[in-house]
Amino acid sequence: MRAAVFHGAGDVRIEAADAPGEPGPGQVLIAPSMAAICGTDASEYAHGPHMIPLYEPHPGSGHVGPVIIGHEFVGRVEALGDGVEGLAVGDRVVSGAGVSCGECAWCEAGRTNLCASYYTLGLSAPGGLAELVVSPARISVPVPDGVADFAAAMAQPLAVAIHALDRGGVGPGQTVAILGIGGIGGFLVGAASTREPKRLIAVDVDPGKLALASSVGADDAIDARSVDVTAAILEATGGEGADVVIEASGVPQNPSVAIHATKRGGRVVIVGLQADPPPVDIFDAALREVDLIATVAHICDSNLPEALRVLDTTELAGEVLGEVVPMTRLVEDAIAPLAEGRAPGKMVVEVAA
Repeated sequence: MRAAVFHGAGDVRIEAADAPGEPGPGQVLIAPSMAAICGTDASEYAHGPHMIPLYEPHPGSGHVGPVIIGHEFVGRVEALGDGVEGLAVGDRVVSGAGVSCGECAWCEAGRTNLCASYYTLGLSAPGGLAELVVSPARISVPVPDGVADFAAAMAQPLAVAIHALDRGGVGPGQTVAILGIGGIGGFLVGAASTREPKRLIAVDVDPGKLALASSVGADDAIDARSVDVTAAILEATGGEGADVVIEASGVPQNPSVAIHATKRGGRVVIVGLQADPPPVDIFDAALREVDLIATVAHICDSNLPEALRVLDTTELAGEVLGEVVPMTRLVEDAIAPLAEGRAPGKMVVEVAA
């Protein structure tokens, strides 16, 4: 079968790969139609391998060597393994891509993203940029009829944003500020806007990204190049600070900015990953009892269905979409532009084209 295979930094090839064969117990065989490209894909292409187990077996999946990429994908069910219920051949599904054991203490507590043997399709096991892929049935969710394939391909990253909102306890009547309107930041704004916030504030240095934030529900779009971000958030919240500030930029100073812009007793959620440990004003967080919360990945059982509901009831996917490109132009028109910071939005690949 044809697939997109990562061989190393700057080396993703569209080539023949072994088909996965029949699904095992509890698995489904999916024929992907579209797959979205993530910042992780671009980072692996530009500087990897970081998460791809090219030289050492992954402790969860056991995979080692070149891998079929693509962890954000939608497709049709082609076959069912033994014991699969609730799905049928022909169903259109998205896979959450994150595979957990279902038996460890974290899984039993419902925190499957922290599973002791967690791994990800498309990073540490064969993924969805291929004619066929095997996924656990329990993380494969039917797509509503009203959600187009290009939109459904965004369900997994949207689920990551929704998990971050859940970790921050974002709900009705709250003031929420999001620092960084990149790949996940746009989804954070769009998903937060469906939770009836009192005020939703977006911060970035890119006018285009600020315009996107406004189009998907932000009440205020703050240009960090021209104003003091903390002062601007305090002004927008009547001097109190936001109930929740989500740091999604990865900018070294922004964890402390987030703390300073949060109200007494508020919450800071760290989404953006830092290349090096940043200085963080723990003193201010302690004096004002600001909760510092970390988040990673998503919970398939809850976050993926909610992501599909958001996609079904809003225009979010159309607003964040950059282009739909054919598989033959994957690197030139999707991965490389994202890695170089010139992608016009969320890039989606038509796997069969």
